[in-house]
Amino acid sequence: MAMPSTDPPVRYEDVAAAAEALAGVAVRTPLLESPALNERAGGRLFLKAEPLQITGSFKFRGAYNHISRLDQDTRAAGVIAYSSGNHAQGVAAAAYYCDTPALIVMPEDAPAVKQQGTAAWGAEIVTYDRNGSEPREAIAARLAEERGLHTVRPYDDRLIMAGQGTVGLEIVQQLAALELKPDRVLVPCGGGGLTAGVATAVRHHHADTSVHTVEPIGFDDTARSLAHDERQGVAGGSDSFCDALLAPEPGQLTFRVNRSLCADGLAVTDAEVAVAMAAAFAHLKVVAEPGGAVALAAALAGKVDLGGVTVIVLSGGNVDPAQFAGIL
Repeated sequence: MAMPSTDPPVRYEDVAAAAEALAGVAVRTPLLESPALNERAGGRLFLKAEPLQITGSFKFRGAYNHISRLDQDTRAAGVIAYSSGNHAQGVAAAAYYCDTPALIVMPEDAPAVKQQGTAAWGAEIVTYDRNGSEPREAIAARLAEERGLHTVRPYDDRLIMAGQGTVGLEIVQQLAALELKPDRVLVPCGGGGLTAGVATAVRHHHADTSVHTVEPIGFDDTARSLAHDERQGVAGGSDSFCDALLAPEPGQLTFRVNRSLCADGLAVTDAEVAVAMAAAFAHLKVVAEPGGAVALAAALAGKVDLGGVTVIVLSGGNVDPAQFAGIL
């Protein structure tokens, strides 16, 4: 029987290569600071504004890094992805840039803004019942087989993690330009691909920086997995409006990275997230979706010590206008 690989699923060299692939294509998003938020948090906060990325979230980075490296025949045949919205839009946009057909499997209750955003990039959408008997992975696998499509997974993939890791690489470079280094980085976590990439990049440069996952309470499977040192699933009956972070368990590859590079995980309530969304808009004029605001929520709710320099990843801004207006 073959022994499991001991090689890390993603290396710093992969992140550096992704940065080269994304140069001139992806937005180098700003690292923002607000004196009012610093005073409110009791520490110096820098917020990485991924709502300003193409498609409104970090997901474009990994999707483009993956699709742009496919061979010509695979790209011509097309790609397929399954997502509640941000990975869907990232794949749709990356496929557009790479002149590749895209089919996206989305839950029928995905936010309208995310379905509309995905369709706007020219992708075909197939919807499914999130509570139905056939999981999205099975639906996508069946369609991929029927149509000869290449699957772009949302997080358990080396090229995806490497692309997301460019968020962390930019954070390091942007702070270095200010002659600073991060004491800690707080990252929204669903399947764990963004965290794995960010942790790989940041801790390559600053081994003593702590990287914390942040999740909605009830979907804090990565936090519990880190505490138990093995993957834990989401308990039944949980609910949250953070639709981007509702993965049922950490990815196999992503957790291998995160268990070795991350500190403890944090969890926040929907009410704390709503406060953070309002704060990001009031002080930075940035629209953050619920899942994109959990790291700021953890900071403002005092879930972690904020001495020194803390970096908050605002991972996405794709929120339905009516929901956002209600929160404000």
